[in-house]
Amino acid sequence: MQESWIFDFPFDRPTSEAWSWLMQTQQRDLGIFLSYYYKRQGAVVEKVQLKTVPQLDTQNNGTLCLGFEVVYFNACQDLHETQAEEMKLSYQFDAAKKTLNLLGAYWPSREPDEI
Repeated sequence: MQESWIFDFPFDRPTSEAWSWLMQTQQRDLGIFLSYYYKRQGAVVEKVQLKTVPQLDTQNNGTLCLGFEVVYFNACQDLHETQAEEMKLSYQFDAAKKTLNLLGAYWPSREPDEI
């Protein structure tokens, strides 16, 4: 499984100001995007932060690392736990469309065993 999410990114290029804007204005959407990786475990992602300075591989592509909290909650089992995690993501910036495509980590999924 590898998730991706396209964000509107009203900047000419990915600068530190642009990344700061993304973290402040798209906090909820980033949490939803990262939560897809933990949905089978019944968890959601909160408090997404930029962990390291984004690295530029080419003019419009690069990598970044996000830190966040994974929250496990189940009222029936009286369970409420928080765990700190981080994930390395790739990004592609499209200057013409003013969009930023975040591509999450690849987590291989196992097919069901045959009997």
